[in-house]
Amino acid sequence: MDNNIYDIPLKKINGEEVNLAQYKGKVLLIVNTASKCGFTPQFEGLEKLYKEYEEKGLVVLGFPSNQFLHQDPGSNEEISEFCSLNYGVTFPMFAKVDVNGASTHPLYETLKKSAKGLMGSEKVKWNFTKFLVNKEGQVVERFSPTTEPAKLEPIIDKLLAS
Repeated sequence: MDNNIYDIPLKKINGEEVNLAQYKGKVLLIVNTASKCGFTPQFEGLEKLYKEYEEKGLVVLGFPSNQFLHQDPGSNEEISEFCSLNYGVTFPMFAKVDVNGASTHPLYETLKKSAKGLMGSEKVKWNFTKFLVNKEGQVVERFSPTTEPAKLEPIIDKLLAS
């Protein structure tokens, strides 16, 4: 895969238009999030990873999605406030996206094609599916929603060292 992941247009949670080019040379942990999910407490672990590894070159990127039992129904402003107040989230959060279906965001099209899920499925199964992207913009691995953020530390260490 080439570095076109960096060219995909994105919208930050505050509405600012951006792309991932500002993160070239960094290891990215991309997560589809939800505010009202059983896995929502993972925000705490994601923030801990971000704080611990940010200076070493890791960026956690959160993409709220309301596609799984409508567990993120709020506006981008409400989601941002929730993440900040309840979990102290400081990592970059983006505007709500679709991760499956006809309106799948182009970033998620790329992530899903590059790192397939269980039995070769491209579909994102639930909130807090995690994708690790290396410093060259290549999707390295997909992790299930049940994978706690702390379990990714050995892989993150390897990617940061390479």
